[in-house]
Amino acid sequence: MPLPRRAATVRIRRGQIHRVTAMPPPPQQAPEPAGLQLLLQPEVVAPNHPPPAPPAPAAVPVPPQPQGEARYRRPLVRLQAVPNEDHVPDNYGDGPDELGITPAVYQALERHLPPDLAGAPAEVKRYFMRSVLRNYVPSPSQRIRTQNQREYRERILSAYQPLHPELYTNDPSTFILPAFLQAINGNTEESITSIMMEPAPGVFAFPMLKPSFCQMLMSEVNNFLRWAQSANQRIMRPTSLDRHGRGAALSDFGLQEMLDNLMKDFISPMSTVLFPEVGGNTLDSHHTFVLEYGEADGARGFHVDDSEVTLNICLGKHFTGADMYFRGIRCGNHVNSGTHDEEYFVHPNVPGQVLLHHGSHRHGVFSVTSGRRVNMVMWCKSSVFREMKKFMTDFSGFCRECQFQRTARQVQHLQELTARISISGQESEDETP
Repeated sequence: MPLPRRAATVRIRRGQIHRVTAMPPPPQQAPEPAGLQLLLQPEVVAPNHPPPAPPAPAAVPVPPQPQGEARYRRPLVRLQAVPNEDHVPDNYGDGPDELGITPAVYQALERHLPPDLAGAPAEVKRYFMRSVLRNYVPSPSQRIRTQNQREYRERILSAYQPLHPELYTNDPSTFILPAFLQAINGNTEESITSIMMEPAPGVFAFPMLKPSFCQMLMSEVNNFLRWAQSANQRIMRPTSLDRHGRGAALSDFGLQEMLDNLMKDFISPMSTVLFPEVGGNTLDSHHTFVLEYGEADGARGFHVDDSEVTLNICLGKHFTGADMYFRGIRCGNHVNSGTHDEEYFVHPNVPGQVLLHHGSHRHGVFSVTSGRRVNMVMWCKSSVFREMKKFMTDFSGFCRECQFQRTARQVQHLQELTARISISGQESEDETP
């Protein structure tokens, strides 16, 4: 079967939420608080001996200045990196404002204001802090999706009865193999890498979970899907990429805290060692789901994950085919670039085996030829790294194409420098009598 040589850009999103809520109207712009313009004006110091006034220039039409918050969208002063713990912040009410910003956030940010602004009236400080925070506040549509998802989970958790309550403990170490647990507790690069093999650059395989956990998790997911069908509860698909097969997000029916601890206590230590270039030590959220595929469901398309680090566990069952293929790590600017021969790699899905790889490692899964394949996938994300990416232009720390471009620039610079040195030396020889 010919393998694809180019990747297709795929946007990873959760399935559509069945409950539709009317979008709220956009928040009204707050009036410009009194004293803000005076506070932000630069101080003008009159000289002792003012020079004579120059001739008046020809009148130039002045463009109208933006009014309201738009005028102060770009902060005019910088926040302090270290908060002033001695500063007592003002009171900003009892509840969140129309942007969803709580008083506690305003009070925490106020301690980072520069001294000349920290003493301003509360309305002025709120106005400035809003101009900073609005870049991080979810849009109205995002808030609606979040609220709908919260209500969706609350309906499930209030009615669903777990089949295996032991899965819902907050201590995932009871499901971890002793050898893996010992390696993580060693907390050294040598102990972590000693239990792994690297079948391809950036792809790590190792045993991690007890077989009993894999069996319980598969039966728990099957029980949840049967309950949803009998209760006429529509299930949100884990990703928009998986339009075939069966699956569910594990956080939707109560496994959120156990999975949080799994990422914090076990995946983060590994990612700190193996993937420091994408914030492996700052993982702070995840999206975890189980997918089951059969012969009729086809292949899982060529894609990249919505993650910094991906954990992929083959839970079972008995199947043939469904090998994974990898085509090199790319940043968002080069996700559609070609594949170099040395980046081509195929790895079998082995029940019980864990794969850990970069979320931007382009990959896919071939079709199941017989039986049923069940995998648990955890997309681990770092909000810190995602914020840093907004200001990065070079991703040569992990992107192969960025590495080639950087090397090409270095070679070109070296050639130009060599040519200039050669020309300079030739001119010196010509000037010698």
